[in-house]
Amino acid sequence: MERLMRTGGQILVDQLKIQGVERLTCVPGESYLAALDAMYGNGMDVLICRHEGGAAIMAEAYGKLTGKPGICFVTRGPGAMNAAHGVHIAQHDSTPMILFIGQVERAMLGRGAFQEMDYEQVFASVAKWVVEIHDPKRIPEIIARAFRIATQGRPGPVVISLPEDILTEMAEATDAAVIVPARAEPSIAHMQQVEQMLASAKKPLIILGGSCWSDDGCAAIAELAQKWSLPVATEFRRTALFPANHPSYAGDLGFGQNPKLSQRVKDADLLILLGARMAEVPSNAYTLIDIPQAKQKLIHVFPDAAEIGRVYQADLSIVCAPDNFAQALAVVTPPVARPWARETENAHMDFLMWTTKPANLPGDFQYGEVMVWLRDTLPADTIVCNGAGNYAIWLHRHWRHTQPRTQAAPTCGSVGYSVPAGVMAKRQYPDRTVVVFAGDGCFLMNGNEFATAIQYDIPVIVIVVDNGMYGTIRMHQERDYPHRMIGTDLKNPDFAAFSRAFGCHGETVRTTEDFYPAFERARASGKPAIIHCYIDPQAITPAKTLNQIAAGG
Repeated sequence: MERLMRTGGQILVDQLKIQGVERLTCVPGESYLAALDAMYGNGMDVLICRHEGGAAIMAEAYGKLTGKPGICFVTRGPGAMNAAHGVHIAQHDSTPMILFIGQVERAMLGRGAFQEMDYEQVFASVAKWVVEIHDPKRIPEIIARAFRIATQGRPGPVVISLPEDILTEMAEATDAAVIVPARAEPSIAHMQQVEQMLASAKKPLIILGGSCWSDDGCAAIAELAQKWSLPVATEFRRTALFPANHPSYAGDLGFGQNPKLSQRVKDADLLILLGARMAEVPSNAYTLIDIPQAKQKLIHVFPDAAEIGRVYQADLSIVCAPDNFAQALAVVTPPVARPWARETENAHMDFLMWTTKPANLPGDFQYGEVMVWLRDTLPADTIVCNGAGNYAIWLHRHWRHTQPRTQAAPTCGSVGYSVPAGVMAKRQYPDRTVVVFAGDGCFLMNGNEFATAIQYDIPVIVIVVDNGMYGTIRMHQERDYPHRMIGTDLKNPDFAAFSRAFGCHGETVRTTEDFYPAFERARASGKPAIIHCYIDPQAITPAKTLNQIAAGG
């Protein structure tokens, strides 16, 4: 590689270009102005955001949807702390991401300088690697290593601290080569064991989860399930890994999961966790699989050896990316006898019955009916984004993903995720429909990134479901402390007027019938749009009212 004399900022940006970075997010700060200057006119799509939390979430959403590291730049101190929101999501969701933080000059370190922090201590528990660069000559080495760490094994976030003066200092540095992440392949012996364990099973179940999936890997596991008549479930907010219209699909293991599916996990005699960790939410608070030793035979396939055996002790452990395993398993000869075939049909039928017809709940706006209409109306490649809150339960229950990379949602349950994620999704895939779902509390946590959609003319459609409260917390409050409400009521603005104030499209919806034409007008506008939907506070879940929960129902 050629050695060139450049500023540290130029060296840094050159490495990002070499590693294939097409776009990044940031909130500008004086601590990394030299890096910003190096981005000028270099062809990368630089999205200037309104809050570091939103910028970091956009980068995480990019990583989630593409499998490549999302890149975010923020300034020191408060900027870094705001961005911690996105780093936490990336860590829990196994998303490749690199956060760059401006830092005080090297000569000021340790003096308590303006906005100084020790980022290695601050981010140690949520990042795969935290490093501060002290020599601009080492920037190529460290950036190459960061891309490798972010993508290899279990993907996750890397945090890099950039002292301001290393970005302005001139240095001669050799560029790094393009990084190709290493991926472990399953051995022939492993595949023979899998084949034998499946051949002797009567009630197997595959559970898909995690990241490290490609479109080819998703297609391979769908083909395998068809060939073997195997039932397949997905983990919480990983439903896009397997087509919902596939005859082997048994449903998702999330909040409000189908009790019949929960029982199927318990009754299985062989579980294959493929990229899945079966953490608290999909395992229904660790009640579906015994710890440390499962009653079911357990095959755990995961790209990182540190995760295998962390909670569950598997009968067969395979350190391998789920994508590679799925493609290897597809060539294994299926057994002639498949005693589970009828049960696979029953599992899919139970999924259809659970998700097809929404229950009627109090109020003029029937959210379940709206969700079914959207599911049946929008293109199959529509990307849906949501944050955390009870409003998302309707989405997870009634939406049916049939293509990979059509879901952006935080498995860690992070409120405020949906708007910035949706902005990034539509920027990355401008020809696809992107619909954002947000509760009234969720929207106002990072809804300021709607301004980013406006600035860059990103016509994302945001559906705000307004029940005038922090609904999930109120549900728990009524369950544990019935009729002792405190701290959960909200007084909200007119969200449709908020959109119109920016010169964009805004709709107010109070009835189910009003929603359909409102959505079509929003879609036809070609502008960023907000549809403000009022839902009865009693309609707290797809199955129960708030009063029923308070009464112990």
